Amino acid sequence: MEGKYLMKHQLLLSAVLFSLSGSLLAAESLCQQKEHDIQREIEMAKQHNNQRRVTGLERALTEVRAGCTDKKLKSAHAERIESQKHKVAERERELQEERQDGDDKDKIDKRKRKLEEAQHTLKKLQAEPY
Repeated sequence: MEGKYLMKHQLLLSAVLFSLSGSLLAAESLCQQKEHDIQREIEMAKQHNNQRRVTGLERALTEVRAGCTDKKLKSAHAERIESQKHKVAERERELQEERQDGDDKDKIDKRKRKLEEAQHTLKKLQAEPY
């Protein structure tokens, strides 16, 4: 009986700690998140003995630490999203033109793939925090 009691309390404590860790991450600034993401990538690159990537990521980390602000990150992210929206619109226009110009299935399929890639990239950007 005592084992069940202890196990329930351990599960409850684990759940509370897990929810607190999520709250702490939410309180972290975008720049701090970016710094942690870069550090995680550095560790992965080191594990794969990719020194060129490590060097580039360390340079990026230095730049983030030197001049990062949440406002700058949000602004740059919004610009990338807007740019990708324009790309999607351009791909949609190209597909529409291809459909109007003729019925070359290969060209239409190529335009569809380009549009789908652009839409996928946009969705991915919109899901990222910075």
